[in-house]
Amino acid sequence: MLGSIFRKYPESTQLGYWGTPTSTIDWCEENYVVSSFVAEWSNTVTNSAFVALALYVTWSAFYQKLEKRFILIGLGLGTVGVGSWLFHMTLRYEYQLLDELPMIYATCIPAWSIFSEKRQSSQTGLLTNSSFIKQTVIGVLVFGAAAILTIVYLLYRDPTIHQAAYAVLNVIVVFSAGGMAAKYVHDPLAKRNLRNTMALSISIFLLGYFLWQLDVHFCSFWIFVRRNFLHLPLGIFLELHSWWHLLTGSGVYFYIVHLEYLRVLTHGHSQDYTLCWRWKVFPEVIHCSHTVNTKFSLEFMGPYHIPESSIKLDRAKSE
Repeated sequence: MLGSIFRKYPESTQLGYWGTPTSTIDWCEENYVVSSFVAEWSNTVTNSAFVALALYVTWSAFYQKLEKRFILIGLGLGTVGVGSWLFHMTLRYEYQLLDELPMIYATCIPAWSIFSEKRQSSQTGLLTNSSFIKQTVIGVLVFGAAAILTIVYLLYRDPTIHQAAYAVLNVIVVFSAGGMAAKYVHDPLAKRNLRNTMALSISIFLLGYFLWQLDVHFCSFWIFVRRNFLHLPLGIFLELHSWWHLLTGSGVYFYIVHLEYLRVLTHGHSQDYTLCWRWKVFPEVIHCSHTVNTKFSLEFMGPYHIPESSIKLDRAKSE
């Protein structure tokens, strides 16, 4: 019985369906050991989490009547997932670029959104949209910088350039968002929700990064354990770069929800939206005209809120 489930790892080969790898990175997962059509099986299929979350984020932004910028962010996340899927499946350089460069471009959208919000209404104390000219200039600067980075990366082909730029861009957005929340959001529950969504995003992302680094620096050890103790299919659970995909996909989701809710609060739309935590742990910005059909709380791990006919009625009752 066990013999029909578990099997030893075959010898790794570079000569699968997609030929000899041309990418500048070949990860710790051994090539073509599960399928001759997929170079890195676990690293490939775990990108389905990116695609699924991207589809949900995009649909939610449209359905909940959020701004188009959040639909674009969702589509950008989906592009990263598809590119990463193709990269790990083929280990071809052109698909490596389709994985790495959209990570920068997708992050440019929230960067543009954050950098454009510089005007404050003297009457309400809330942010208002900058002029079209200012938003255009900032957009050109942000995406122009991304274009320059692309050229530099194509010339030097050093993955460290991409990784450092992606990290710096995200750190800038995170700190800018934190500063906006501290300055413009005063409701205690809203501040807790913003803090929790960002804290969870960063924590999950850092855990994924930690596992990725273990995968890079102790690769021979993981291969030894997989081959000599776990075998297939259990060995796929020790593919730590795959966990990076799952964790960063989840972390980016919390990150996007944080930005959505921050935008709602700082632009005076807090009466139209509520941040709900489905099953106490899965946040989503919900328009008050819509019904929440799952169990949810109003803050992370808070008590369940009994659903009524709509969020608007729930808010009225709680107030």
